[in-house]
Amino acid sequence: MVRSADPAVRRKVAEHPKTRPELLYFLAADAAAEVRRAIATNAGTPRQADLMLAKDREVMVRRAVAQKIARLLPELSANQAAQIEKLTVECLETLARDQASEVRGILAEALKDLPNAPHGVINTLARDVELSVCSPVLLNSPILTDEDLADIILKGPVAGAMTAIASRRNVSASVADAIARSDDEAAVTALLGNSSAQVREETLDRILDQAPQHEPWHAPLVRRPRLPARAVARLASFVADGLLKVLQGRDDLDPAAARDLAEAVRQRVGKAASAGSGGADVVRGPVEFDDDLVGGAAAGPEKPVERPSDRAARLFKEGKLTESVLEGSMVEGDRAFVLAALGELSQIPVAIIDRIIGTHAPRAVTALCWRAGLTMRFARQAQLRLAQIPPKTALNARDGTYYPMSDDEMRWQLEFFGVEEKA
Repeated sequence: MVRSADPAVRRKVAEHPKTRPELLYFLAADAAAEVRRAIATNAGTPRQADLMLAKDREVMVRRAVAQKIARLLPELSANQAAQIEKLTVECLETLARDQASEVRGILAEALKDLPNAPHGVINTLARDVELSVCSPVLLNSPILTDEDLADIILKGPVAGAMTAIASRRNVSASVADAIARSDDEAAVTALLGNSSAQVREETLDRILDQAPQHEPWHAPLVRRPRLPARAVARLASFVADGLLKVLQGRDDLDPAAARDLAEAVRQRVGKAASAGSGGADVVRGPVEFDDDLVGGAAAGPEKPVERPSDRAARLFKEGKLTESVLEGSMVEGDRAFVLAALGELSQIPVAIIDRIIGTHAPRAVTALCWRAGLTMRFARQAQLRLAQIPPKTALNARDGTYYPMSDDEMRWQLEFFGVEEKA
């Protein structure tokens, strides 16, 4: 029957569940695609034949191999899966690089949540150029490490992939920080709406710096659990009236956050009154605030809140942007002002400063403080407080006072970020 000239006869042999493995391997090289497809679907086919068929010229044959693996893998025990991995990892890697996205997609769906899937195969699928392939793996796979995810984010994945990463269960603080720095509006929206994501306070501050220009972030920010007091006050200054009511209605705010919210509402009422008398249109339409939070604030005009960048520029122009001012703001957690102040003192764009701080690299952060004309004592505090560098790895002053690197080395550190020497 195997040697029959009729492909229908050969296909019957290929489909039969009791056909001997050596005959199945022989038929894997059959001239007829329908015979090879039957071999690909047969659970008794030896792995050597599966590997051959994973490289078959016909998409329908390769798809059949992928579907068979997709059907078998979820039913295997951990020990069985480990054995299968040893025998078929090359086959899986071949299918993960298949030119047909439907074949890669079948494999991605099969492996997306398996705890013992091959790391190399998962990494390949996670970096796929088709969202339908990479998204299931990025969203679900427990195989991907924080280092894998950070590298994928850094290299700029296909549109929509970052949102899948942001929607994972228990997104780590380092991955959340990388997403926040990506400026991907949809991904940051998903991150803020993910209650299991670990978002550090400094990461939240960075998001809040840009939030007024990103309306989709407002609702998930207002509803995010465990909001710090400073974040509550900042949100109250720019979210729409309906979301402000949601913020006021939260019963999980600590006393400090409630006080900051009340003060922010008072300032907003003042701005609304000022707008009504010919000022800028700050609050649109009728505004109804919680009287308990407003506390009977007068409706007269109040001085607008100064933006961190404007305050830094003003103090620099007045010669009052001192190290002690920066230290106080750093202790208070006013990250936006400290970054703006470093930008004024160093004459480096804030976006680059943010990148330097985000590397958590002791030498780069130290070089930044040197460029700003600040002491090594401040640089040590900036490493610990601003860049969140562990004390054991942070640089210490030489002889208790001096910078531990040469001027040339610190210039080199900054050149790595595209910073040119001061004129």
